[in-house]
Amino acid sequence: MLREKVENLLQEAFEENKSLFLIELNIDNANHISVVIDGDNGVSVNDCIAVSRKIEHNLDRDEEDFSLDVASAGVSQPLKMPRQYRKNIGRKLAVTTVEGEKIEGNLVEMEGDKITLQWKAREPKPVGKGKVTVTKEAVLSLEEIKEAKVIITF
Repeated sequence: MLREKVENLLQEAFEENKSLFLIELNIDNANHISVVIDGDNGVSVNDCIAVSRKIEHNLDRDEEDFSLDVASAGVSQPLKMPRQYRKNIGRKLAVTTVEGEKIEGNLVEMEGDKITLQWKAREPKPVGKGKVTVTKEAVLSLEEIKEAKVIITF
């Protein structure tokens, strides 16, 4: 019952700010509510406060005691939702496939449930000595991806 109320309140909060979306909702046996959100344009502290207030002000502590944490998806957390991939187009990702292959490349496109990664690699020349830089590309469906993280570069 508590989960249903929280889900409805989150839906209302996301209707008020359509750029925000839910990544994770956990409610443990002690009624500790943990919400992780993300946004198409990032998440500000004020966004977290607004979502927190939406939940906290509409639940009755006399009816059910609870604690509440609302946080943004951390930069080191893996991407979970298709919307997160879309918002990170143009950024470098480290992807591990279900088969265990590791790919690092720039996320250049997302169409449907498939992403396209591109990267540069040095390969031997087809004729003669030396190496040449070539652009490689991988198209992966989200089902093929075990984990994908944004690589932060400074």
